Amino acid sequence: MSRIETERGGACPNPGFHVADWHVLWTRSHCEQLVHQQLSGKGFEAFLPMTSVWGTREGARHRIEVPMFPGYLFVRGLVDKRSHVEVRKARGLVQVLGQRWDRPAVVPEHEVGAIQKLMQSALETFATPFLQQGQRVRVVFGPLTGVEGTLLRSNAHTGLLVLSITLLQRSVAAEVHCSAVAPV
Repeated sequence: MSRIETERGGACPNPGFHVADWHVLWTRSHCEQLVHQQLSGKGFEAFLPMTSVWGTREGARHRIEVPMFPGYLFVRGLVDKRSHVEVRKARGLVQVLGQRWDRPAVVPEHEVGAIQKLMQSALETFATPFLQQGQRVRVVFGPLTGVEGTLLRSNAHTGLLVLSITLLQRSVAAEVHCSAVAPV
């Protein structure tokens, strides 16, 4: 199998690796952007979800962009030991989550895809506690159509759609109209 076939999702040299898998990188505090830039520059598909929060600078409040999952970012392209070593060379990286270099933890595509779609929607997001219980719902119309998450009711008309990354035990939430979701 050629290198190009491998990069397009074909069989990998190591059966434990798949090109399309998302993996999680744990970074030093406030080094997410540094690691993201280094890996993107090396040709890895790196994904650093950002959210907007209120901050104060010089006595004035304004919105600032911060990582949605502080200390973590996602990467694709760990196909063999050489790519794993290249990722590990990034300044600011603590480790690739997983058991060993040849068994990196995998985040399901639908979880990362839901976060990507949430970022594209421009809805306001905020961190929320990780939930293991609650009703699973699918958004049936609006900018998040097709996204599945957990719905928490906050009042009669709107609710919080919680999207979770199970491996990180972290969640983000966006307010949605309750009529826009249906039980899974």
